[in-house]
Amino acid sequence: MQIKQALSHARSQLGASESPHLDAELLLAYVLGKPREYLITWPETVLEESEQQAFLQLLQQRISGYPIAYLIGTKGFWNFDLKVTADVLVPRPETELLVEIILKHLDTKKHLVADLGTGSGAIALALASERPEWQIVATDSSQAALNLAGENAKNLQLKNIEFRRGSWTAALNGKNLDAIVSNPPYIDKADMHLKQGDLRYEPVQALVAEEQGLADLRQIAAEALDNLKPGGILLMEHGYQQGEAVRHLLAQSGYNEIQTYRDLAGLERATLARR
Repeated sequence: MQIKQALSHARSQLGASESPHLDAELLLAYVLGKPREYLITWPETVLEESEQQAFLQLLQQRISGYPIAYLIGTKGFWNFDLKVTADVLVPRPETELLVEIILKHLDTKKHLVADLGTGSGAIALALASERPEWQIVATDSSQAALNLAGENAKNLQLKNIEFRRGSWTAALNGKNLDAIVSNPPYIDKADMHLKQGDLRYEPVQALVAEEQGLADLRQIAAEALDNLKPGGILLMEHGYQQGEAVRHLLAQSGYNEIQTYRDLAGLERATLARR
């Protein structure tokens, strides 16, 4: 089987995927240990039997809905690639909005910023890379996630970041923070999307929250008050239908200057408030 034949076969099999062409190229490039450009440059290269079998096995897993990031072990976020395992959520493009918002609201002076529930470290590492003057504290209740995030920080050679284990603000020890950012679980456990596509394979504890998906958002909002400076920023990602509810719970908690931001699809995706 030639490269072009392998890709054609994969694309036909991945018709249900949102990006069959990209998925096919990523899987084959991973198996060959080559950049995707190689596939375009050398389409008539014949695969070794072992390469063909490895590719077809990965293809079957992808057809079943297993996230491609878990299959190849990496996912692009911001302007770098992160190592990703099934211990963490796959970083998503809409979460980059949180990085953009924090960078917009804080200047380049020294600031102390926390990323709660860091997972692979995506948000924390993006902020650390863009603002070397800042000190970033990244927390997670999962040691496996912290180990992975720490490995990603090492690979990116980022020194201005500290990892701490704990649920939400528990690991902050009352730090006087300029900003807290989080992408917590916010999916209702009854949501049918949990039984579809990639979500079936991602860690449920990082996806699902009680109270129709609002429990962790509410807890973070309450706890953050004791960890933010006066005027400090709290920024949380949430579901596209939760904007009104999140604004309400932030107002009830006593926050000011509450503002919801929309993602590239025009959906309410993140809400910012000040202590």
